[in-house]
Amino acid sequence: MNDSFGDFNATQTATAGAASNQKGEGIVPLVIKQIVDAPEGNIELFGMQYAMACVVAIVRNIETSSTKITYTLEDHSGRMDAHYWLEEGDALKAPEVMLNNYVKVYGTTRSQGGQKTLMVFKLLPVLDPNEVCTHLLEALNARYRAEDYQNKGGSSGVAPSGTGSISDFTASQSSAIVSGLDPKQQAVFQAIKSNVSEEGISRKELKAKFSHISDSELTNIVDFMISEGHIYSSIDADHFICTM
Repeated sequence: MNDSFGDFNATQTATAGAASNQKGEGIVPLVIKQIVDAPEGNIELFGMQYAMACVVAIVRNIETSSTKITYTLEDHSGRMDAHYWLEEGDALKAPEVMLNNYVKVYGTTRSQGGQKTLMVFKLLPVLDPNEVCTHLLEALNARYRAEDYQNKGGSSGVAPSGTGSISDFTASQSSAIVSGLDPKQQAVFQAIKSNVSEEGISRKELKAKFSHISDSELTNIVDFMISEGHIYSSIDADHFICTM
């Protein structure tokens, strides 16, 4: 096993090429060096594509303009900028962040001027120092699970595992009823939530449970709940786990 933390060179070129054409899903905990060293425009581990990254880092600088706030983030592995875009009238809604304090950032990556930046989706202050250690352990676990999955012959493209950190987006939602879901979506959500296996419920099992729902409609329901952060894919694109 390659013990170089955040080293993506172990991914074979053919695997990475196949993965680049697929849409990533889920959120993966990373350190800054992993994002900076990742292939252009991608968030990936060993060829596995993810939709969003989670980083825990110290805020070293804050620059505010009329359209965005730029945070300079630093962890033990490096530095990078993160942009929080403001809409008109949103200046007062900006995250309450203090210099030289830890934050947890969720976002997507983009290259600007030859440098990787993080487009912030959500930014939260870290109030418990244990979160810093927990994040590093989650990042290590995600890295080695992705490598192990690839070594065992897993297909590349979609994230093999998610992270419990996604629950930060849904903490205000009820554990029984999720607002914004229609009856069919709610039923599928409950079926996914009630599954206790480590790999989650499979698409095949969902089709068997909801034979009255067409394949296309079931796919739309699953895609919608992934986009809303209610569920995420686990070992492949056809297994799902609830984030709550």
